[in-house]
Amino acid sequence: MTQLRLLTVHAHPDDEASKGAATVAKYVAEGVEVMIATCTGGERGDVLNPKLKNPENEKQLAEIRKKEMAESIKVLRAKHTWLGFEDSGWPDGEPKPPLPKGCFADISIEEAAKPLIKLIREFKPQVLITYDENGGYPHPDHIRCHEITMFAYENAGRVNKYSDLGFAWQPFKLYYQMSFNSNQMKAIDNAFKELGKTNPYAEWMDESNDDSHRITTQINCAEYFDKRDKALLAHATQVDPDGDWFALPTDVAKRIWPTEDYELAITRVATKTPETDLFAGLR
Repeated sequence: MTQLRLLTVHAHPDDEASKGAATVAKYVAEGVEVMIATCTGGERGDVLNPKLKNPENEKQLAEIRKKEMAESIKVLRAKHTWLGFEDSGWPDGEPKPPLPKGCFADISIEEAAKPLIKLIREFKPQVLITYDENGGYPHPDHIRCHEITMFAYENAGRVNKYSDLGFAWQPFKLYYQMSFNSNQMKAIDNAFKELGKTNPYAEWMDESNDDSHRITTQINCAEYFDKRDKALLAHATQVDPDGDWFALPTDVAKRIWPTEDYELAITRVATKTPETDLFAGLR
């Protein structure tokens, strides 16, 4: 294996910046080929930055988000592809309304996984990253992102399946994103107390379960946190530079939690946990 390749699969534009961006920047800098696959265009999202919230931006949001994604990719210097599905939107209310017909989470897992199987067979990654079974949070697109990545991981290497999607390729390892895990959130809470500031993520802590035991792999990438910030700021309609995302100074974040964290969900190579490298056992 002379060339290492990493494929990370996300639900919407901006997810690549808020989940694992420093890891991506680190591996790109080390010469690993990194591909970011975005399942949907985020068409049913909202303008979350109050400074940019106006009827014109809301009307053109789909096109704006494509441009924002391109700027984020320039910062991270990774490769990028759209899988081409339609954002499902957040189903609000009780009971929840039905999903829009034909959206990403409405079509079958098999059909939604086919573009990803094709991508895996063309790009030939040794390592995949996706969300856990809860999607990181229970947005239907995040859960479907998990489902299609698991389906693609299991089927991309089968020579007798989906022959129209290219020659079989089997990735060796699959990881779940473990951003904002419970131990990290406790460290952030303590940091805000030291700074004498209100913790804007306190509600997340109250709602989260203890998932720290699931972490198998920590990537030390603090020197790339600045790139992570720039990638996130590229999504200007989604992120207020004066908002909660940047309430904790980056230099403090580097000191209290210098890693991005993952759970090794499946491996076909021998490796010992805890790991400090997504390619442990493959180099």
